[in-house]
Amino acid sequence: MDGLRVVPSRRHGRERIYVCLPDGGNVAWYDREAARVNLLSDDRRDEVLQALGPFVTGPVTVGPPPVPTPAELARLSLHPDDDLAPNRPGEALLVALDREPGPAHRLRPDPRRRALAAEQTVGDALDRFDGAGWHTLHSVPLPGGDRVHHLLIGPGGLFALHVLPARGQRVRVADPGVALGRGTPRPLLRRVRADADRASYALTAEVRAVLVLVRPARVSLDAPPRSVRVLTDRELPDLARLGGTLKPADAEALHATARDRATWARL
Repeated sequence: MDGLRVVPSRRHGRERIYVCLPDGGNVAWYDREAARVNLLSDDRRDEVLQALGPFVTGPVTVGPPPVPTPAELARLSLHPDDDLAPNRPGEALLVALDREPGPAHRLRPDPRRRALAAEQTVGDALDRFDGAGWHTLHSVPLPGGDRVHHLLIGPGGLFALHVLPARGQRVRVADPGVALGRGTPRPLLRRVRADADRASYALTAEVRAVLVLVRPARVSLDAPPRSVRVLTDRELPDLARLGGTLKPADAEALHATARDRATWARL
């Protein structure tokens, strides 16, 4: 087979198997999700298919790579430092804890770690929506030091999610206040709405506000909050079932715009 090598790879949740020359140059790749073998040179078609034989399951389409969409071209032209897509859930908190971990022994747990755990719980749940046509960006920075904890884009529209850790606590929501246990209510819903409004302005598209309560013991709403959806982390799959708002191409285009750091710097 003229020294062709098969190299599996997985990036951003997509599995690809590359067929390479001895010098490392690619001649083809197999996209399992799309069930397609993309050939860069039709001269090696038979060799490539023979090399991929043990890895291909079911019928596949074989041909040249598809023409990139405008969203894909925008992604390819984006400098890695300006691409927000690789952000991990709680990226800003991870960076802050790495820079200033705090004292080794504390009388009380560092609240940043509790917030990080909550964002990671929500982020992991959102990342599982990827196969259903959704895209998630984590820890989207806003001018002034604020950030959108998670931005969800997909068939059901766009959602700016703010995460509140509430493990084992009773949560009372009385717009605009949110109170944990016997604590004093904070006007948190104003910030949740403001973050969604800023995201709407940056993306020139409607972004709906969501407050996610992570593992609360009980949630009570005095009345449905204005323009904010309140969910627990267990109810997040409800968002994935929404549809009929964005076509796949529109969701891709909005994701390409949202992952560019410069989009948010203009606010």
